[in-house]
Amino acid sequence: MYIYDDYDQQIVDARVAQFRDQTRRYLAGELTDEEFRPLRLQNGLYIQRHAPMLRVAIPYGELHSRQIRVLAEIARKYDRDYAHFTTRQNIQYNWPALENVPQILADLATVQMHAVQTSGNCIRNTTSDQFAGVAHDEILDPRPWCEIIRQWSTFHPEFAHLPRKFKIAVNGAKEDRSAILVHDIGVNVVRNAAGEVGFEVYVGGGLGRTPIIGALIKPFLPKEHLLSYFDAVLRVYNRYGRRDNKYKARIKILVKAMTPEAFAAKVEEEWAFLKDGPQTLTQAEIDRVAAFFVDPAYETLTGDDASFLAAKASNPAFARWVERNVFGHKKAGYACVTLSLKARGIAPGDASDKQLDDVADLADKFSFSEVRVSHDQNLILPYVKQSELFAVWEEAKRIGFATPNVGLLTDVICCPGGDFCSLANAKSIPIALAIEERFDNLDYLHDLGEIELNMSGCMNACGHHHIGNIGILGVDKNGSEWYQVSLGGRQGESASIGKVVGPSFAQDDMPDVIEKIIGVFVENRHDDERFIEVFDRIGMDPFKAKVYPGKAVAKEAV
Repeated sequence: MYIYDDYDQQIVDARVAQFRDQTRRYLAGELTDEEFRPLRLQNGLYIQRHAPMLRVAIPYGELHSRQIRVLAEIARKYDRDYAHFTTRQNIQYNWPALENVPQILADLATVQMHAVQTSGNCIRNTTSDQFAGVAHDEILDPRPWCEIIRQWSTFHPEFAHLPRKFKIAVNGAKEDRSAILVHDIGVNVVRNAAGEVGFEVYVGGGLGRTPIIGALIKPFLPKEHLLSYFDAVLRVYNRYGRRDNKYKARIKILVKAMTPEAFAAKVEEEWAFLKDGPQTLTQAEIDRVAAFFVDPAYETLTGDDASFLAAKASNPAFARWVERNVFGHKKAGYACVTLSLKARGIAPGDASDKQLDDVADLADKFSFSEVRVSHDQNLILPYVKQSELFAVWEEAKRIGFATPNVGLLTDVICCPGGDFCSLANAKSIPIALAIEERFDNLDYLHDLGEIELNMSGCMNACGHHHIGNIGILGVDKNGSEWYQVSLGGRQGESASIGKVVGPSFAQDDMPDVIEKIIGVFVENRHDDERFIEVFDRIGMDPFKAKVYPGKAVAKEAV
């Protein structure tokens, strides 16, 4: 993973000192709320429903065990003994006292972490595949390119005050596990017919109030031009993006209004001034960054481990966990392990300080001290030997992270919602927990197969509800909390936005509604069809008839 040099460390330390003084001045009454607001947002600090919330960046989801231990200590010392992993591969603290935030940032800086640009109208944390560098289906490791983007975008003076926030995702595998089509810029790292490395560039994707799938504007961008082309995209957005209405300020609105073809032409026109300029990436610079992402000291193993195969054959519970939570590795004899943060009764994405310490121990013992964060709000050990999978499973059970539900209905993506967020229209965590309780039979869950259920407490879509096979959105209805359901969303290369079933439902009805939707799926399923395949085949009407029996439902009603 990338290691700071002296220059990097000086920048982060200087930012800590700067914010410490800004916070002191605010608490002393020398800065008004309005003056302090942009300063705190530039350092990832929100004022939420009950307390401040601090969002910490985890660039492209990669963590070292020493960093995890500091995150655990912060939860213990400054919060309420837990933290929350988000769909942007960040971690959030929901209860820090304002006066303690500068010291939290100082503690983070000791392990090369920060909260810079995790908020505000700037380029946010670059995200990627949680299996980057180890996936069996990887074409190219996207992490060096993510790091190059991170270094370019952090403190970029021209893009510190964009019309709206800006998110970039990078994928390097055959399967898109980074949801690149719903980002402001989505990138596929590819090779052309000549074997040269380059990028497919998509722009104008995003969720929120107006969900849109991104458009391909550059089928092949040579690797040396990555930053100059991104500069051109951002400059066009900065110049033409709307600033009079924050609901229409995202780049997706601009691309749709211009059309992707016209937007791409504007980018090419701007790029003509930047191409082959100082931002052109040299091979020496690419090699310098790539050198941080070399393979660890793998053992030379051949084929599947005999003890692993024997344990899987003799222990059905272990075999079930392997089926759902273990992912194929590029290196023979190794595997990637997903630690599920979706145990029954626990808010999706939450981890206690003790669990974080235990994960750090697991990483040191079994995974070359490294952990990944997925945008599905789970943690990954990317370097586990097959011969040690059984031991990892037993340890994961002990700490509560071995639920064999990855990709299943109870692997819910869920934002903090109205329990914490001041923007939320409704609570989301209680709904997620109620659904998990209703579908608590693991045998039944495994029979149902892959179903993505995503939930957001408001239209900002932090829970990615638009691209869930089943999406749930909290809405305000005359001052009370209701829930809108959509079906048919998906991520990946065939990403689509879910369609609203009909009028919203009361909180107490939600487990019954989901059970009825699952019932329609089971009744109409052929063989081992997935939920999304059944929906594509039979359409919305059978689901609508089940959840609104005897009613004529207006399309897209709220």
